[in-house]
Amino acid sequence: MRVLLLRFGELYLKGDNRRIFEDILIYNIQNALEGLKHSFSKTFGRYVISDYDDSDEDILVERLTKVFGLHSLSKAEQINASEEEITSEIAKIKCENKSFKVFVKRADKNFPISSMDLAKRMGELILRNNSGSWVDLYHPEVEVHIDIRLNKKAYIFSDTIKCQGGLPLGCSGKGLLLLSGGIDSPVSGYLIAKRGLKIDALHFQSYPYTSIEAKEKVLVLAEKLKSYVGPFKLHVVSFTRVQEAIHAYCAPEYMITIMRRIMMRVAERICIENSLGAIITGESLGQVASQTMQSMTVTGGVVKNIPIFRPCIAMDKEDIIKIANDIDTFQTSILPYEDCCTVFLPKNPVIKPNIEKAEKEEKFLDIEQLVSECLNTREIIEIK
Repeated sequence: MRVLLLRFGELYLKGDNRRIFEDILIYNIQNALEGLKHSFSKTFGRYVISDYDDSDEDILVERLTKVFGLHSLSKAEQINASEEEITSEIAKIKCENKSFKVFVKRADKNFPISSMDLAKRMGELILRNNSGSWVDLYHPEVEVHIDIRLNKKAYIFSDTIKCQGGLPLGCSGKGLLLLSGGIDSPVSGYLIAKRGLKIDALHFQSYPYTSIEAKEKVLVLAEKLKSYVGPFKLHVVSFTRVQEAIHAYCAPEYMITIMRRIMMRVAERICIENSLGAIITGESLGQVASQTMQSMTVTGGVVKNIPIFRPCIAMDKEDIIKIANDIDTFQTSILPYEDCCTVFLPKNPVIKPNIEKAEKEEKFLDIEQLVSECLNTREIIEIK
């Protein structure tokens, strides 16, 4: 019987708490496969998807590879764990004029043949049945895997398909992603979700200084993120009034610093109102003026009650772009529609801001009023 054999990774490290993580992972798998005919079962260390339509196999694989917590999967033949049935299945393998290696995993130690002896016997069978083939223990062209499990079944497969790894989505709580239209923030949302954190998102728009297309771009990014992070709420607030006030009353070199401090205040307020436990940003150390150590200290200093997570903090831009391409957000992120961070951009922004100077500049503004105005403009979009 054709099945999909699923493996998980970090759950092995969770000790007595493993059951909690595993329950969340199984729930997420079932959610990912909703609407597709299938059966789900588990044996120690493996999950098995069976009884599906052959025409749905590629769709099942595509969805499962996006489930955080799964390490890898294989398209396998499930048979009874007996030497006779294993021999019959291995006899079907075709690898003429190719190198191969037989891998045996024997979770069921009661199986009467050792892993090494079974690998030798099946290797000899493949050699007899395939002229010109040879064993290569280091760089085989064909891999033959025999996985004997405690459910008295054996799984025969050749290919291993990499999944996302990480922790099951939802096991680490929930936070608020600051989602711009750039490259970094969608990657940051993906990376934090890989550590089990569910997200909502917050986007600041500055219409009419930014276009309707800029907002549409963010909605497209949100849809692409959804396939990894699941359904979420996107909070869209108008930042126009804030930026106009900063431009009118504050020193130009401190505009970005004060703008980001107000963004953090708005984000913290939304987190508190919605029981979100962290703010997540796309900041990468030293990438731009607002992402120096001093800048992040000053802008983050207004957040008093929750942590700020920066998953991209130590990553090179090339590494971030690679992930953006992998999750299919890069081409959308580079569309030429400006976001609010490019509005009223000063020529020489301060790169090592001083907290006292920032607070002095903020005295020219009614911060609480500006934060309230932002929140009053909020539109909540369900990404589902």
